[in-house]
Amino acid sequence: MASAKKVLVLGGKNGLLGQSICKELTANGWNVYPAGRSDFDPFDQAALADVLEREECDVLINTVAYTMVDKAEEEEEAAYRLNKTLPQCVARTCKKLGVLMVHFSTDFVFNGKKDTPYSPEDEPAPESVYGMSKLAGERALLDLEYEKILIIRTSWLFGPGKMNFVQKILQLATERDELTVVADQIGSPSYTVDLAANTRLLLEHDATGLYHLASSGKASWCELAAEAVEVAGLTCRIKPISASEYPQAAKRPSNSILDLKKFIELTGVTPRPWSQGLRDYIFRDLQITE
Repeated sequence: MASAKKVLVLGGKNGLLGQSICKELTANGWNVYPAGRSDFDPFDQAALADVLEREECDVLINTVAYTMVDKAEEEEEAAYRLNKTLPQCVARTCKKLGVLMVHFSTDFVFNGKKDTPYSPEDEPAPESVYGMSKLAGERALLDLEYEKILIIRTSWLFGPGKMNFVQKILQLATERDELTVVADQIGSPSYTVDLAANTRLLLEHDATGLYHLASSGKASWCELAAEAVEVAGLTCRIKPISASEYPQAAKRPSNSILDLKKFIELTGVTPRPWSQGLRDYIFRDLQITE
């Protein structure tokens, strides 16, 4: 794919992942149009078409989502509106104009009962409204039978530009002597800067269909928190607890590690371990010194 492609990034101004994608693509010669809520209503297909045509976009990347996992249990309609209806509307416009659409989904489409990492071919079985709404979004896109759609499932995002689990843990760790963090849910932490770079690789390899993409390695929430606190040089103790000791409205998968083989086979690149991305995030992005 040529480096001078033009791309519209929904959620590119303020989104955790959208900001990293805009920065990565701009640095690599792409013409990037980051769109926020104040620019236009992405549900308005005519308005979206006008922007895509005016900016002569070849690609649209959708990073907008309803991500409040527990609140979604109460706000099901709002979750489905952003996670199913929005991508469906956007994809219809992209299909009409022949624009490639990239859409991000989640590890929460799985129930976590598998003992090994989840591949794109594994059957989803979400157990939360959030996971169900994201899966509904995936299926709405696939039902369009449009060949220029790329769906990327990712997980456990941390990175610059917006509050996230790691930053919240570090803030709390400066205020408390001990934090309790769930230790019996494991997944694939993902540094958004690396995720953005690897998304660019998928675009450069003309990828379509469904891919899993995260940082390499696995961790529990407790392990991720403990590593962040240690790297930042803080003295707060991280105490492991079970999910049953920390009741939440939405059920989380106990294992949602993503199998990255399909991405690696296409690009020849193995994503960096999350622990390396974590160090970059803490020292470079947050500018925390030990």
